[in-house]
Amino acid sequence: CFSFSLHRVFKKTSGNGGLTLYLGKRDYVDHVDKVDRVDGVVKLDPADFGDRKVFVQLACAFRYGSDDLDVMGLCFRKDIWMQQTQLYPNGEKPALSAMHDTLLKKAGDNAHPFSFEIPNNLPCSVSLQPGPDDKGKACGVDFEIKTYLAKEKNNPDEKIEKKDTARLVIRKIQYAPSQVGAGPKADICKSFMMSDKPVHLEASMEKDLYFHGEAIPIKIKIKNESNKTVKKIKISVDQTTDIVLYSADKYTKCNFDNTLTITPLLADNKEKRGLALDGRLKDEDTNLASTTMLRQGVEKEVLGILVSYKIKINLMVAGGG
Repeated sequence: CFSFSLHRVFKKTSGNGGLTLYLGKRDYVDHVDKVDRVDGVVKLDPADFGDRKVFVQLACAFRYGSDDLDVMGLCFRKDIWMQQTQLYPNGEKPALSAMHDTLLKKAGDNAHPFSFEIPNNLPCSVSLQPGPDDKGKACGVDFEIKTYLAKEKNNPDEKIEKKDTARLVIRKIQYAPSQVGAGPKADICKSFMMSDKPVHLEASMEKDLYFHGEAIPIKIKIKNESNKTVKKIKISVDQTTDIVLYSADKYTKCNFDNTLTITPLLADNKEKRGLALDGRLKDEDTNLASTTMLRQGVEKEVLGILVSYKIKINLMVAGGG
């Protein structure tokens, strides 16, 4: 078996060289009842700290505009949740995990551990796919860990220099339940002019949950009692993205068209601007966004972006539409 110490380590150093942030992973799974704990380490070189303290924070925010649009004092970023703690001097010491032990060995001397518990009522990471000409960070919900130097913990008048911070974006990803329910079923009956009898269409699915990249078989029954000819069957998957945090915006993006069996993939939709994705980390691949799982008692506005999917089936009938 492989040793835990062989796991990949992510790190980011501040511009002044005094802070180095270490994480053992960047994907944290929401298991519905709990979320993976965020364990990390910050290595310090306090030579130039002066009377400033070291803090570390985890923030969940909704970004609805790129950084270059932050003009005239307007910020296109809204914090949904934030937690922070002091690391140095006299910082709180969390209970050490196996991940902490690995990171402390990697960081060496003067390294300080920290932990964050992510509430399970927060949204999962979602980013809206930018267009070919869009620049800067994508719109969506993201989680960011930041360590920084400041004289006080929460002083809005204190300016924190960019060189005195180190940041890493992480992802809160959706847990897929192991229990799969019965698939949905729908039917429709369509009548036509100049035809005494209608066309009956029935569609059903074997189950209600599919994983990324899994083919989705659609069982179709057609009973054509009309005098029209069914010339074509079209099946599509539509992703509906409901932005609930700041407005009632909702829009639909068509992902994939096929016949009888469909497999919605991001690889086939790279050019579709605004498509919801499972939170994108820099230079790393991702997937189409998972369906948002709504929990009882959680307000939709807190979730920022709601994602859902539906399958549409159209019959093209000669002379009938």
